[in-house]
Amino acid sequence: MKKNVTRRERSMFSSSDDTAMMKQIQATHAPDGREFSVKPLLHIVENIFLRATPALGMTSIVQQQGVHQAQLDELEEKALQNGFHETIEMLSYNINKISCEMSCKCSGGGDAHATTLAIFNLVSNYSWDEKVVLALAGFAVNYGEFWLVAQLYLTNPLAKAVALLKQLPDIIERADNLKPKFEALTSLIKAMMDVAKCIVEFKELPSQYITPDTPEMLTATAHIPTAVYWTIRSIVACASQIMGLIGMGHEYIASTTEAWELSSLAHKVNNIHSHLMKQLTLCFQHIDEKRHIEAFQTLVSLFEAFHIENMKILKALIYAKDDQLPLFDGSTKKRASLDVLRRRSVLLLISDLEISHEELSMLQQMYTEAREQQGRPESQYEVVWLPVVDRSSPWNEAKQKQFEDFQKMMPWYSVYHPSLLDVAVIRYIKEVWHFNKRPFLVVLDPQGRVVNPNAIHMMWIWGSLAFPFTSMREEALWKEETWKMELLADSIDQTIVSWIDQGKYICLYGGEDIEWIRKFTVTAKEVASKAAITLEMLYVGKSNPREKVRKNNSTITTEKLSNVLPDLAWIWIFWLRLESMWHSKVQHKRTVENDVIMQEIMTMLSFDGSDQGWAVISRGPAEMAKAKGETILKSLVEFEIWKDSVQEKGFLPALIDYLHQLHSPFHCNRLILPGATGSIPEKVVCAECNRPMEKFIMYRCCTD
Repeated sequence: MKKNVTRRERSMFSSSDDTAMMKQIQATHAPDGREFSVKPLLHIVENIFLRATPALGMTSIVQQQGVHQAQLDELEEKALQNGFHETIEMLSYNINKISCEMSCKCSGGGDAHATTLAIFNLVSNYSWDEKVVLALAGFAVNYGEFWLVAQLYLTNPLAKAVALLKQLPDIIERADNLKPKFEALTSLIKAMMDVAKCIVEFKELPSQYITPDTPEMLTATAHIPTAVYWTIRSIVACASQIMGLIGMGHEYIASTTEAWELSSLAHKVNNIHSHLMKQLTLCFQHIDEKRHIEAFQTLVSLFEAFHIENMKILKALIYAKDDQLPLFDGSTKKRASLDVLRRRSVLLLISDLEISHEELSMLQQMYTEAREQQGRPESQYEVVWLPVVDRSSPWNEAKQKQFEDFQKMMPWYSVYHPSLLDVAVIRYIKEVWHFNKRPFLVVLDPQGRVVNPNAIHMMWIWGSLAFPFTSMREEALWKEETWKMELLADSIDQTIVSWIDQGKYICLYGGEDIEWIRKFTVTAKEVASKAAITLEMLYVGKSNPREKVRKNNSTITTEKLSNVLPDLAWIWIFWLRLESMWHSKVQHKRTVENDVIMQEIMTMLSFDGSDQGWAVISRGPAEMAKAKGETILKSLVEFEIWKDSVQEKGFLPALIDYLHQLHSPFHCNRLILPGATGSIPEKVVCAECNRPMEKFIMYRCCTD
């Protein structure tokens, strides 16, 4: 398919006739190296074409393009920029020579190619973009003069006299007959201007990002001479039409042949423009890639360098011009400058537009609690939301509303709009900070250094106690921890704290099988009664709690089987904290082999990955008894076998010993973690047998 497109494109630019003509054109090309900026001249030419309005009843270029007066004024202002008068002074002689060449050659209806060749000889010392703009300027003089007289002849005596000599009143009286011709003329002029602008854009591409030997530029360069030829050939055709109107009779005016010729040329020139624009788009893509690579490397270097304060880093991350306020303050609902973050610890909340309301609610709660403790170190930080959105799909009203809804819910700062994050910044976030869907918090200290690549796990585990959220603080907090009920479930329900204080035995259990839940809770209560211990039981369901867990909560409450967490969000938080513990440990290179807490976390997550129930029973800082559903239920059903050892060892040690006896060397543990939560280690070993676990990818849609 690609070969066919290329062949068609080649034929567009070089038919056998074109090839012979182009050899003649190339022979005239002898640039002397002197260059000038063609942009102001092109603006003047465009201004003339747009203001040269044909007579009543005909469509002007202005009408065709929907140009407003403000745009015309802006175009005029651009044309009269510094240096323009010097440029015109240098070029006016050549422009007038081209104008005269067209007036003379086109009046007699001569050979179009010969006239085009004559113009090429006049502009032989110029580059291709200069040739086409000079030719357009020469034509614009004739075209502008023609319509200036036509517009003024009714109100200006001098214009009226000139118009009479040129027979313009007669032409305007026959406006209806001329309409197809002028429609075709304005269409062709627009096509010529489009090609000229395109050629000028090629010339102005930044040389530091794209060189003449770049494949995209080589292809364009090969096409530009032909594009210039057909544009100047079209200029000659337009000039012939204008000159032909002057002093010609009714028969010429009524003819439609010329309109057809102009339409055919417009079709050809438009096709040339389409091909050049495709090539220009490829060049822009090449430049964007180079710019993004440069911006990315600059960002990498900035983060590696030492800074006295954080502003240089923040300005590199969040697009900030002097006239812009790039932040949105969630507390005041007003825009703010980056200065509000100067020399502050900054937590960059990075997410897409799919951040869960539970996570957002938890972060809000922690942030609000910290803000209520003004003056304490825990409150000395700012949070900024950086929304990472997919640039490949168009930004629409639905996305804008989704973004604004989240922005309004956040009490902290956010970027005013996702477009303020450069493509290079998004690449850095994905490649260096490993963002992959799940929200995370990058911590920058007051100097802008990354002191924690992801503090979100610290937040879930310890809340504001984690301040200043550095990796060193995370390491220190773990050194203070042991595996006990306070770490496992302290933050999910205040009643657990009171159970611990009262020295009660606490049982956490989960799973979705309601029949197993009934058997287990009833049996556990019976054993507690026989062993004369006070046992409190709490159902914590399953990670990603859904309808089954909701129904189980309702059944457990109705049948008074045990305590429950009334809000499913708290069940979600229980498991989120466990996942966060796992990720936090992985971030610090901890494994089952070298970390006891990691082993316990893995066991809990493996319980959740199984299809059956499970339970852990503890009291105070003592070791926990834990097992999957069938094993823990069997140990309680067989209480009579090990009850005598309770007197000697205590309830928990006796239960743990009996569970060890029931333990089978044959087992299958599943560790199910969300796949987009940051770094996933290549090797994970089983918490029970220390053998490497097999790695699988699982896609799951739990709709119950």
